[in-house]
Amino acid sequence: MNALAWLLPGLPVVSGGLLALAGHRADRAAPMTAVAVAAATLALAVLAAITRPESSTTLFAGLRAGPAVDGLSAVMVVTVSATALAVLVFAAGQIREDRGRFSGLMLLFTGAMLATVTATDLALLLMAWEVMGAMSYALIGFRWRDDHRVRSAGIAFVTTRAGDMGLYLAAGCALASAWSLDMAGLAVSARPWRDLIAAGIVAAALGKSAQLPFSFWLSRAMAGPSPVSALLHSATMVAAGAYLLLRVQPLLAATGWAAPLVAWAGALTALLLGAVAVAQRDLKQLLAASTCAQVGFMVLAAGVSAAAGGTAHLVAHAAVKSLLFLCAGAWLTALGTKDLTELHGAARRHRLVGITFAIGALALAGLPPLSLWVTKGSILSVVAERSPPLYLVSFAAALLAAAYAARAVFAVWRPMDAGTRDGSEQPGTHRVDLLERLPLPVLALVAAASGVVGAPAVFDAWRRLLGAPSEPGPGGGELLLSGALAIVVVLAVRDRALPAPRVLGEWLYLERAAVAVVWRPLTALARSLARFDDRVVDGAVRSVPRAGMAAARLARRWGEAGADGAVRAVASGVAGLAALARRPQTGQVHTYFAQAVVGLVLLAVVIALVR
Repeated sequence: MNALAWLLPGLPVVSGGLLALAGHRADRAAPMTAVAVAAATLALAVLAAITRPESSTTLFAGLRAGPAVDGLSAVMVVTVSATALAVLVFAAGQIREDRGRFSGLMLLFTGAMLATVTATDLALLLMAWEVMGAMSYALIGFRWRDDHRVRSAGIAFVTTRAGDMGLYLAAGCALASAWSLDMAGLAVSARPWRDLIAAGIVAAALGKSAQLPFSFWLSRAMAGPSPVSALLHSATMVAAGAYLLLRVQPLLAATGWAAPLVAWAGALTALLLGAVAVAQRDLKQLLAASTCAQVGFMVLAAGVSAAAGGTAHLVAHAAVKSLLFLCAGAWLTALGTKDLTELHGAARRHRLVGITFAIGALALAGLPPLSLWVTKGSILSVVAERSPPLYLVSFAAALLAAAYAARAVFAVWRPMDAGTRDGSEQPGTHRVDLLERLPLPVLALVAAASGVVGAPAVFDAWRRLLGAPSEPGPGGGELLLSGALAIVVVLAVRDRALPAPRVLGEWLYLERAAVAVVWRPLTALARSLARFDDRVVDGAVRSVPRAGMAAARLARRWGEAGADGAVRAVASGVAGLAALARRPQTGQVHTYFAQAVVGLVLLAVVIALVR
């Protein structure tokens, strides 16, 4: 069964790669092919969750890498595969252009996420993490002829990549510490490597999960098609950072500082991005901000060691948020708008979409007995034991969830009025395709019923599955208080346009701050370095051949005449001696005899003188 560990992510990756390469040639068959592959992947995920396969191979220098399915990853592979299947069924009815490329990219993204949640080491995690980031860029900018969408995809990609550098830092420090990339052993690394590893992982996780200060990239991700938003915001990319933090809880606790930092980052994101969600008029932007806020509860759970509650919240949120984004996408296609004031009456015109949206939104609000009421309660019960200030912030964030969810659900169920209109973003089809409607009841059922995990017997089994036997379950008093106050907030808010400062409507100006504090200084520094390179470094390089040429010219001017003169003098002397040597060569015999006599006389004189 070890091959199953590789087959699980491999099937969607290979199938997606073939569809993406086929492009337009696969447009007709791609949607149903992708659905069939997703269904087969879900079957493999269920089998893997039961059999728990694991595998390992040698990378280099004795380092081992490979996937494995344990309790936490068993939950994740089923959640990711089920969500991908629901989204691909919806997309088969909505996406009309470039179906081969779209289906291929979605399957590649799903395979990368499955590899991420089954990775047992930083090497495989990094590979999957990178593919997931690249596919998110391609999917957000899927309609690449639109400059705005391409720019949004670039901003989302660069922002997440900035955080992703932390994983490289973590991997390098893990090698320096113990020459091992195994995530299970990170908590016992020596200092200061352990702190550096934790810092790198926290940065990467907060960036990928759109937590403060990286949250603005999720607003930009709304430029992608609705099925992309549903997949990214539910159980895959945005949840990947929270999953990673839940996976490395022992490391966070071992540092002494990382766990509190992560807990406060999650709580503050849940509070501030909840306020941002309340201020939004665009339904998709409201859901995007709410995603940041709800993932903040998962990050908070990782910081306070509430693995069971955090994972339960992740699973329930996956169903809720994929449902809400698919409903928003259905209305966008049918009515051509995502403005809340223009969606008045949308739920009445498309009843199934409206009813399922209401179930998802009320679950998001934390109303009893729906799922997020229970899962948030289990997290808050742990937080209350750890830190009262942290609990107050988290509880306020939970009440804000009721406010923004109420705005959304009452807006779409309100009767049509003068503000209702079609065609504000694109021409509406005025209908919702059967394939678009098909996954909505199933997701609504999961969104409503997954709160059963809070039942004592179920929660005990859930804790054992995730290896958190000592974690307390949701407290009755906590559930009663949060549920009652959520109902009060929902009834008080309804669909009123709540007064909100512009800073909330503009996502806390996070993107502007990033541009001013990071992007502009970096680009200015890059320009300065480019000028330094062109004028100083390149100037120095170019000066070397110029100096060589000048030396050559000088040598030619002063040295060539003397050297050539000496050569010519030698040649002239040799020529003169040759001319002298030719004179006696007359061809006359008596001359040769005379020369011989002279030579003998000279020889005799020399002998006489020497003796």
